[in-house]
Amino acid sequence: MNYAQALNERDAAGSQRVRLVTIRTSTSKKTNGRHMPAVPQKYLDRTNALLIDRQRVLLGLAGPPGSGKSTLARALQQALPDVSIVVPMDGFHVANSELRRLGLEGRKGAPETFDVAGYVALLRRLRNQHPEETTYAPEFRREIEEPIAGAIAVQASTRLIITEGNYLLLESGFWADIADLLDETWYVDLDAPVRIERLIHRHVHFGRSPKAAEEWVRFNDEKNAHLVELTRSRADVVFRW
Repeated sequence: MNYAQALNERDAAGSQRVRLVTIRTSTSKKTNGRHMPAVPQKYLDRTNALLIDRQRVLLGLAGPPGSGKSTLARALQQALPDVSIVVPMDGFHVANSELRRLGLEGRKGAPETFDVAGYVALLRRLRNQHPEETTYAPEFRREIEEPIAGAIAVQASTRLIITEGNYLLLESGFWADIADLLDETWYVDLDAPVRIERLIHRHVHFGRSPKAAEEWVRFNDEKNAHLVELTRSRADVVFRW
């Protein structure tokens, strides 16, 4: 059932409840050549429960670098393809030229290297999107290590916005505004050795030498991971595959 059908049935019944959406059976498969794990049914049921009484749901996925937030976001979108879209926080990376100007190029990925005020403004727009409005969001492209403006088009009829990023549960600065804009936030947890191995592999895949990748993870990513781990208790759900 698509959103329009759900609204029609709601109106016909004279009820304010929107019926359950159809969940595509979640099975492990490959998407764009990558292994896509199945989302456990209890999390799909939880997502569907959020959609029962809401015309729009903003679901946040937080967690340290390499924990699998992007993978979970894609898997959820795959399970709910007719009503969902992924809008990552990473689209609000500050451009490399600006990081160099600020002297922050070596800390890329830290909270101060994001346009968090812009991200919060986007979430507010998505929270209150006008019926005829298409809202455009930026997307981070790892192949060039830069954000691309206007790369993700969000229609007003899209019921589930899945947004993922490290710092959704931080309590400082503009970051503190995010949690109240989301209907629910899940913390994606993964054992540190597995997570670190994934990060090193990712950096090597996108051009760093193994040594440079290990150093970047040790001196940058893990500093960020420690900060994120301190926010775990603020999550509504702790997700583990």
